[in-house]
Amino acid sequence: MTEPKTHGRPGRWRTGAESRQRILAAARKLFHEHGYGGTTVRAVAAEAGVDAAMVFYFFGTKQGLFGAALEMSAHVPPAIESVFAGGLDGIGERMIRTVVESIERSDRAPLLTLTRSAATHDESEALLLEYIDREFTGRLAAMLDTPDAAERAGMVAVQILGLAVARYIVRVEPLASAPVDELVARFGPLVQHCLTGTFTDGRRPA
Repeated sequence: MTEPKTHGRPGRWRTGAESRQRILAAARKLFHEHGYGGTTVRAVAAEAGVDAAMVFYFFGTKQGLFGAALEMSAHVPPAIESVFAGGLDGIGERMIRTVVESIERSDRAPLLTLTRSAATHDESEALLLEYIDREFTGRLAAMLDTPDAAERAGMVAVQILGLAVARYIVRVEPLASAPVDELVARFGPLVQHCLTGTFTDGRRPA
């Protein structure tokens, strides 16, 4: 398949890799600003200075572009790996710190962008569920290896998503302005209890 030519910027794109990176940068900007439903492939192409055909050439579909823009590959970031490396001991605090600090470093972090878009678009919701399952709940359930492992891991997902929405999207105070250490101190034990604590009906991990 022949790579489509760009228009309007002669000599600007010397390699396909440069074109692809420019498209991804434009997509990250527009998805962050307008969400999945409010961003079109044509708008991304215009922002990147390329033909819409080139976007489809590299990414196939809008959903493929969205996933690539959020770096939703099978590669697990080192920060996420470190959460699970220490086992279940202290995993609640490690998880909250990692999630919050990753968003603090970039407000275009995958979890945040997906959460913003999921409420208004089915494809974004599917990608969010895939991301949460791959990065968090699936691995947590495997670590627990108990009959209620999926339920416990799901409760952790509720804590993570609730915190992300309250702090970064709705901006509920005092969560929105609380220091990271305070969030870790308050939410870490909640996540830990979801995974390893005893419930009111007496259930506890085997």
